[in-house]
Amino acid sequence: MVYCMMFHMKKIIYILFFIVISTVIYLTFTQNIIEKNIKFGSSLPLSGINKKLGFAIKEGALTYFDYANKNSLLDDKNITLISYDDKYEPELTIENLQKLLKRDKVFALFGFAGTPTIKAIMPIIVDSNIPFIAPISGASFLRKPPRKNFINFRSSYADEIEKITKYLVDKKRLKKIAIFYQNDDYGDDGYIATILSLKKRRLQLIAEGTYKRNTLSVTQALYDIKSANPQAIIMVGAYKPVALFIKRYRKMDKTDTIFCNISFVNADELVKELDHKTKNMIFSQIVPSYNDNSIPIVKEYRKMLKINYPQAKYEFISLESYIAAKLNVEALQKIKNHITRNDFLEKIRILSQKYKRRGIFGKVFLFKYQNKKFIKIESGR
Repeated sequence: MVYCMMFHMKKIIYILFFIVISTVIYLTFTQNIIEKNIKFGSSLPLSGINKKLGFAIKEGALTYFDYANKNSLLDDKNITLISYDDKYEPELTIENLQKLLKRDKVFALFGFAGTPTIKAIMPIIVDSNIPFIAPISGASFLRKPPRKNFINFRSSYADEIEKITKYLVDKKRLKKIAIFYQNDDYGDDGYIATILSLKKRRLQLIAEGTYKRNTLSVTQALYDIKSANPQAIIMVGAYKPVALFIKRYRKMDKTDTIFCNISFVNADELVKELDHKTKNMIFSQIVPSYNDNSIPIVKEYRKMLKINYPQAKYEFISLESYIAAKLNVEALQKIKNHITRNDFLEKIRILSQKYKRRGIFGKVFLFKYQNKKFIKIESGR
């Protein structure tokens, strides 16, 4: 009887020991997976009429992530970027986010593109408290109220439009300003920013016109705006509908109306759509010129992009994504031992302020396009 009890106790001890050892091995193994493969997740327009924007973001980020992996910048750890196509449609962005969180179990979210798509997933991101890094959007709701897990590098749409309005009104002395904008949260954000910027100067919009997201339905907007004969039109849209609007407007009006585009339009693709016919156009950007080799990080980007994507063209959007990806890696490099999301957020927040002090992020630059290159016409805040 005593022997049987001792036997059963020993058996229980062996079983418990096996469970403990198995658990330790499992946790160690899974921990190594987390440590060795740091996964960033993204939802981008990789098809549809805004697909060039998505590919520029992906190319810029992968250029630096691949460099970091090949050169062991994180020792024995690798970075993976998982990107899903959302066609610039909010419903697909929600589906993609669920996959990234539940199936892929990503460490952080990076480079999500588009105001309406990001707004659709805001409740999930806030509840999950996952790091949300470098969204390609200048929307106000990403900045106010401030959130610990949100890291914005780019200037806001309000900053960009204030810069454009200051140039048009304060420098060029224009007073007749109209707006062409996308009929959703992205366009609304730009519309409100324009209203407020003009109000500061005791002016009002003289006309407005909208188009539906992911369409080329610009006809009604053309007539709504053209009838007011504006001196300048602020454009808050995607490159294809904006290009179509400009082409058709020029056929209707031979005056020197100035077309003013903010950074999300993807200036490089817009120029291509217009066959480089860019007279009376200005472009606001949130990074310096990608042709400025006097800036070390720009020179580095140009070199690295050609190694990874020999056929790719230099673009403002891919430069922005490259710099943001580099910041991610630098933040991870500063974390000792176990990498946690909280440590990552702390390090990247400090680094982002450093980059802003250096003028790489946090400013708005104005450019014109002349002789097949972008030329800065005004800089600073």
